[in-house]
Amino acid sequence: MPKSPAPRLSFTNKVSASNKIPRQINRNLIFNQIRTRQPISRADLARVSGLQRSTVSLIVEELLAERWIVEGSMGRLPRGRRPTFLNVNEQRGVLALDVHPSQTTLAVLDLSGKILAQNLIALPDDPQKVIAAIVEAILEMISANGDRSFDGIGMSLPGRLDLQLKKSNGDKSIFAPNISWPIGHIKSRVEEATGLPVVVDNVANACALSEIWFGDTDGTHDLVVVNVSEGIGTGIFANGRIVRGEGGFAGEFGHVQVDPNGLPCACGSKGCWETVASNRAGMRYSSEIASKPSPAFETLLKLAAAGDPEGKASIDKMCTALGRGLHMIASALAPTEIVIVGDITPLWYLVGPLVEEEMRRNPLVKVPRLRPAHDGNKARLRSAVALVMNENLL
Repeated sequence: MPKSPAPRLSFTNKVSASNKIPRQINRNLIFNQIRTRQPISRADLARVSGLQRSTVSLIVEELLAERWIVEGSMGRLPRGRRPTFLNVNEQRGVLALDVHPSQTTLAVLDLSGKILAQNLIALPDDPQKVIAAIVEAILEMISANGDRSFDGIGMSLPGRLDLQLKKSNGDKSIFAPNISWPIGHIKSRVEEATGLPVVVDNVANACALSEIWFGDTDGTHDLVVVNVSEGIGTGIFANGRIVRGEGGFAGEFGHVQVDPNGLPCACGSKGCWETVASNRAGMRYSSEIASKPSPAFETLLKLAAAGDPEGKASIDKMCTALGRGLHMIASALAPTEIVIVGDITPLWYLVGPLVEEEMRRNPLVKVPRLRPAHDGNKARLRSAVALVMNENLL
């Protein structure tokens, strides 16, 4: 007998639980309606969610008891009982760790995804001292925010995790060819030092989950998130869930070879997509065009935005290569939309048309919507909330 298809999950639309969809989905639905519409009454929750008032009341009481939400001010009506408005508990928060090869960003966010504090951690040159520096920064951030309770730490990593395979020391197997320090130990070290649960995922997967969790997409159609940074990572959301594949390696489009005679890649191959379309590739183009060392990528973007010919030519070449790779993704997966995350997103008005033009240069059976992430280059930090909340609230 053939298996029935997996249910499609939406945390924002009027999707209620049945015998096929776990009751916890309704909790997420109600929580997210409160988060996006706060302050909101129970009666309005029932109206916008499509759930029965009795179901809404039971879930609200659970969320209040667990202090995910709090009761606030009272509303006014022409007649009848005055409603009590509900809000997300602002005293609860999440720590976000956005890991890059040479630096890491640490932030405090509330449960609605608002960034409350943020620090940049310069990583030591000694690979064996990197995790200690990260742990120290996290402990300092927790101490500086002593009035807030933390539900966990969400980490987005530039690598792939095998969520099933665990090493003997409790760490997960992580494929991160651009990282030179022992990143596989970071989860256990941070949990041991802080006593907080740590949820770790590939940055593109985390950002894909964030797009669903925060309602920037409706959660009912397939999408692909492409993170453009030192390398290129891809997160795939299809059939209502993150697609991980065998060993967690689904979505490694950044290491698909596009030029067999190209430059060596950190993964050991040659001419991978990320060697021609990543931030590093843009800086290399700048160095080649200007015949001098490239400025930092952020500076290169500013030069391109200001109309500097060499800066613009470098970013244009990077965007052309990015568009070609997106054509590959669109052809292979036919998603409804492709979402771009990374430093280039603030310049989407400039780079977006170039990327889309190249992506559409060759025919596509299905042309996806192409857009930057809702929070642009802050999406990586906000994804930490989605990681922790998805783990804790379900």
